[in-house]
Amino acid sequence: MKIGVLTSSRADYGIYLPLLQQLKTDDFFQLEIIAFGTHLSKTHGYTLTAIENDAFEVIHNIESLEADDSTKGITKSYGNTVLKFADFWQNHSFDLVFCLGDRFEMSAAVQASIPFGVKLAHIHGGETTLGAIDNIYRHQITLASQLHFVSTADYKKKVAALTGTSENIYNVGALSLDNINNFQPIEKSKFLKTFRLKDAPYALVTFHPETVAVHSNKTYALHMKSALAELSNTIHIIVTMPNADTLGSVYREQLEQLHSEIPEKVTLIENFGKANYFTAMHYAEVLIGNTSSGIIEAASFGKYVINVGSRQQGRAQGSNVFDVAFDSKKIVEKTHEVLKMPNFVDGNIYYKAATAEAIINTIKQHG
Repeated sequence: MKIGVLTSSRADYGIYLPLLQQLKTDDFFQLEIIAFGTHLSKTHGYTLTAIENDAFEVIHNIESLEADDSTKGITKSYGNTVLKFADFWQNHSFDLVFCLGDRFEMSAAVQASIPFGVKLAHIHGGETTLGAIDNIYRHQITLASQLHFVSTADYKKKVAALTGTSENIYNVGALSLDNINNFQPIEKSKFLKTFRLKDAPYALVTFHPETVAVHSNKTYALHMKSALAELSNTIHIIVTMPNADTLGSVYREQLEQLHSEIPEKVTLIENFGKANYFTAMHYAEVLIGNTSSGIIEAASFGKYVINVGSRQQGRAQGSNVFDVAFDSKKIVEKTHEVLKMPNFVDGNIYYKAATAEAIINTIKQHG
């Protein structure tokens, strides 16, 4: 069975990994990686290298992103991706193609596939993120797909409502948590040395733009910087940099300025990779920002999350997540409050055992 896997960013590649590892070693499948989006962007760490290091037999590279992350630039990148994939789908066929999540580049690749009748399996459909236009892209991808692997029972109901049928929708849990109970963090001194980090308590921080309230991002980025500067007086700040969203550069500029002002307290990381990112989460005191990993993954590491703004609004979340407005004072106050709380031990609402295996068994049954 010939399988294609669409991956457009470091984030979705990290989520895919448990599934990719099993597909790679199963003789039933012929696996081909289709890498595009920020994987080929030097600004975002050129993460194609990480895919190549994992030694897949076939990796297709499709470059289509504009350097411009304005609303016009994102639209042009979307159009470029559709055009590039028109050629790709014309020249390549698969029995099934996996797509994941809600990125605009992923939506463009999927939309281009529709006239070619590509059979798609969508992972993480049915979710809601009211503060991001990704919400629309996710539902577009759902409507174009024939198989659906969702992370909760409620999301299964949402996909059924969107597609008008309850068939071919499978609640398998969050793929990134597959085998999480056996995860062994990298030894702390080695991890710290690799990224030149101080052996001190730190907050793991990730901020992305709110692509619905796009014109508010300059104000939000200033509040982010102010809050992190204040928090750096009591805890180190380790930042994973924003992805290629509308006006992501606004946040990058503020983060780079913050680092230049207090380099001894703020570290910027372009791309950890999954094992290092999970290790960073394991050793962190708290997570701060508006990334889905705080909602989906942090609970499995017993971490509290300061979830800022509306980007993740609508996503199911555990009791480890505390929502605050994009206001520097409120971010600082809630962080200090959470740092005094006892360890979080209530488990993860997104976890189900053997997620990758469940997906593979399902697609084998579908032939």
